[in-house]
Amino acid sequence: MGIRVGQPAPGLDLALKAYDRTKDNTDGQFKDLKLADFAGKWVCLYFYPLDFTFVCPTEIIAFDKALGEFSDRNTVVLTASTDSVYSHKGWCDSHKELGQLKHLMIGDNNHQLASAFDVLDCCKGLAYRGIYLIDPTGVLRWLAVHDLSVGRNVDEVLRVLDALQTDKLCPCNWKPGQQTLN
Repeated sequence: MGIRVGQPAPGLDLALKAYDRTKDNTDGQFKDLKLADFAGKWVCLYFYPLDFTFVCPTEIIAFDKALGEFSDRNTVVLTASTDSVYSHKGWCDSHKELGQLKHLMIGDNNHQLASAFDVLDCCKGLAYRGIYLIDPTGVLRWLAVHDLSVGRNVDEVLRVLDALQTDKLCPCNWKPGQQTLN
């Protein structure tokens, strides 16, 4: 049947390894986690295809610049690719803007997370540009999957998050501050 909105998000209990650029010492930069660790918060999880590519850093940097806006909405931002955490570190070390990264980069080199979220291209060994909003109870509330060549719009993700957090009916093209439907 596959991944579905309104159902518990897949992979909540998978043991994951993440790269944390905010830690000073190398040992502290690699962190064990589970998506379930973020219960009680919204989670914005987005996948990107590969480190050392061209579209991916534009997205990662855009999400990182919007972290304050996500935080204002009780939302943790996580990113993942099928690269290792060591590849993430090497890429961030070699890229000026990624060197300032403040959100966790999950290394999914065993492909379990990308498989659980149904974005893995098994032949290429990489993830499509999937993005998922998971509510504080662990339920998947929204998803979108883009082709490899098309970057996402962070403002649209925030708009959808705002709409979901109203817990009301939001019409087409709704924006924060506008009327919801009764």
